[in-house]
Amino acid sequence: MPILDSPGSDQSIFLYCFLATLLISLILVIFVKKLSFLMNKFYFTLLLFSLIFNASAQDSTKVRKLKVLPVPAFGFAPETRYYVGAVCLFTINPFQDTLTRTSTAKVEFNYTWNRQIILEGELDYFFKEEKWFLGSNIHYSKYPDQYFGIGARTLDSDGVLFQSNRLKLDVELSKQVLPKTFLGGGIRYFNYSNIGTLSDTVALHDELTNFSDIEIKADFFKDDRDRILTPTTGSFCKLTVGVNYANTVYLHLLADARKYYSFGKKKNNVVAARFLQTSIIGDAPFYDLAILGGDRIARGYFYGRFRDQHLSTLQAEYRSPYLWRFGLAAFGGTSLVYGTGNFGSESVKPNVGVGLRFLVDKNDRTNLRFDYAIGRDGQSGFYVSFGESF
Repeated sequence: MPILDSPGSDQSIFLYCFLATLLISLILVIFVKKLSFLMNKFYFTLLLFSLIFNASAQDSTKVRKLKVLPVPAFGFAPETRYYVGAVCLFTINPFQDTLTRTSTAKVEFNYTWNRQIILEGELDYFFKEEKWFLGSNIHYSKYPDQYFGIGARTLDSDGVLFQSNRLKLDVELSKQVLPKTFLGGGIRYFNYSNIGTLSDTVALHDELTNFSDIEIKADFFKDDRDRILTPTTGSFCKLTVGVNYANTVYLHLLADARKYYSFGKKKNNVVAARFLQTSIIGDAPFYDLAILGGDRIARGYFYGRFRDQHLSTLQAEYRSPYLWRFGLAAFGGTSLVYGTGNFGSESVKPNVGVGLRFLVDKNDRTNLRFDYAIGRDGQSGFYVSFGESF
């Protein structure tokens, strides 16, 4: 384990953020019904107050070790429709040197128009001089959802509504072995429980059963991006090999490569590109297959609309300079969803879209993102979220 050079202050900031993530998550689970009522009642008032307050409270150029940005969350996605809730964003800069990038953390609770309850905590923490990196994710949701089966040829009429409770715990610890290059590993626990149909007339697919699995994984990645949430320069490349233990043993392989270019007189035009490859070798449960869609992977498709053993996607995006606090974006790409030895024209899933950005925090470049995208065969999606898609 790494040892911090100044445990009295630096370690306390790290522990504060990590324990806050856990504590707030537990509190929100206990009071979830009461919080969802309060968010619906006071959402618009709090949103306007928070955005105005944070937009006007950044006159000081002093860099703080810990900045907390609590704001109401709101958004829209095809999987959830409208949602409201609360999000607390942490930017952590305990060392304030040129070798250590700013760390981030997030705690978020949302209640959706589809009666889904979603609670998440995330932490991306760089230790001093980036000698170590810790990444963690905690997710709990009570989630009515749609399932269409496996493969790229499934029809809309194949969809069934089902209920599930989902719990995910994911922790990775990596050591810097070369400048901006890390080697490490982690453990992930995934549990789907209380699965049942929400329709009296449609039966569940056979694979929709309660499942849990544990993954032991090794990671190798290089990350020289200038920022995590809204990068403008640098690159990110990660390779992951995971061995999963469920009813059977299967492998999870991931390759994720991203590149960011800034150009123009002020270097404030940004072009970003991403290639993602996910492959499953063996018999995995339905939720752990390679899945297309959603806010992060190929916007314009319902998350989970298509899933199979392999997913390949190439995405590109242009982000304009900000005019005061507003910016524009245009993006698109092509994805392939396919099984082993099962590839055809139906596997090709293109997408294209446009977006609007609102800069919430000028110092840390945190933005609020509005995106609309369309895909193949009438698929489309509107998304509102913090930070960039990639």
